[in-house]
Formats: sequence, structure tokens, C-alpha cells
Amino acid sequence: MSTEPRKPSRREILKPVELIVISAILGVFTGLITLMSTRDVIFALIAFGIAFIVSLVGIAMFALSVKPDDLERNDIRLQDGDEDNKPGTGGGRGH
Repeated sequence: MSTEPRKPSRREILKPVELIVISAILGVFTGLITLMSTRDVIFALIAFGIAFIVSLVGIAMFALSVKPDDLERNDIRLQDGDEDNKPGTGGGRGH
């Protein structure tokens, strides 16, 4: 019995892009506020970079803390090649 790999949905493909765009928006907001208050472009660019990186790392940590649901666990098992681990059998390596 061969199982075809599941094609990722559009939402799954765009999820990393969403995280980067949210971080970029937070960085631009911080950079604009800094630029308007100090009128120093270099300082505003530094603030943008710091805010972008900190928000990207923070959002990534929150994304990693989400527990996978049954569909994701099944997908992980299939990608790992565990053919004997059918959904609902209760076997496995403790994923």
C-alpha cells in the first residue's frame, strides 16, 4: 500500500510569509515612530532592524509552542516514514 504525500495547502505554504510580514509591519511601525520623533534616519533604521528581529524571534517562539493537532501528528508520522503507525493505533515513538 503506497500512500501519496499530502500536498500542503495554500495556507500552510504562506504561513512563514505571514510571520515575516507581521514582523516587517512591526519593524516599520517602530522605525517610523523613531524617525518622526528623532528625525535621524540611521537611528530609525537601527530601530527598525532591532524591532524586526525581536518580533520575528518572538513570533517564531510562539509558533513553536503550539501543540500539533491529530492531523499534523499524522502528517509528521507519514513524513518520518512510520508505516506501522496508522492513525488511531496508539503505537509509535511518543510523538
